[in-house]
Amino acid sequence: MAPMNRPAPVEVTYRNMRFLITHSPTSATFNKFIEELKKYGVTTIVRVCEATYDTGLVEKEGIQVLDWPFDDGSSPSNQIVDDWLTLVNIKFREEPGCCIAVHCVAGLGRTPRGAFNSKQLLYLEKYHSKMRLCYKDSSGRRNNCCIQ
Repeated sequence: MAPMNRPAPVEVTYRNMRFLITHSPTSATFNKFIEELKKYGVTTIVRVCEATYDTGLVEKEGIQVLDWPFDDGSSPSNQIVDDWLTLVNIKFREEPGCCIAVHCVAGLGRTPRGAFNSKQLLYLEKYHSKMRLCYKDSSGRRNNCCIQ
């Protein structure tokens, strides 16, 4: 079986929030995976696929691993969305500028990166923001900007 060609990690930033979109490591790429996490200052990994590596090796580096799997090509459950919003609110309030990594197997279908399918597009069209990620501007006024 030929090795899968996986995209390089991508950092997404918004204000004091940083996210690293990546793929699940293989045994051959695990050391490089750890190097990338450390390079970007990742403090938490959200693994949205089945477990493919021992979290103890990542946690030994001081990085928390959260397992929130859902089916490839589908949308996350309401519970996962709520957990995600809670995580983002807490992490970036307590550790401004930290980085949260998110990965599925290949870094395409669940994370998703350039690979939306019709089920995911329908989910996004029907999604109603809970406005849980609003920020106050420098004058203390709440803005209407919210990310998901």
